[in-house]
Amino acid sequence: MEEGTLSRLPHTDVRAAAVAPIGAETASCQLREVLDRVGDKWSVLVMALLIDGPKRYSQLQRSIEGISQRMLTLTLRSLERDGMVERTVTPTSPPRVDYALTPVGATLSNQVDALIEWSEGHREYMAAARLRYDAAIAKGHDARSAGTPARE
Repeated sequence: MEEGTLSRLPHTDVRAAAVAPIGAETASCQLREVLDRVGDKWSVLVMALLIDGPKRYSQLQRSIEGISQRMLTLTLRSLERDGMVERTVTPTSPPRVDYALTPVGATLSNQVDALIEWSEGHREYMAAARLRYDAAIAKGHDARSAGTPARE
């Protein structure tokens, strides 16, 4: 694996990622790990839903289009492990499981809201930019410089 590449675990045991204590890593590596968690698309969407209060697993799954059961489970476990989300089990039949932001997770609510708002406000712009870029590439031009033929 190249230096600076983050490894991905192919299974659901998020605890296996803890190889070395935090102090044993460089500051930039620690920052990358935090940004990897809080900047992940599924994490952002889960945290955005939890801003308004606790939600059950099924509520989260219904509210996030395109997320698989496995990915939602992995995301919630990782957010719980990182102290962003807390899981509460109420002993009923069947057991009720709720997820909520922790106080630290709640400190991200303004940033998550701002990111969601920015994304909603700019998605049409980005879609149009992609179409222009793809059209330029299809014509054999490098979209990064006007009219320059693409290099192979």
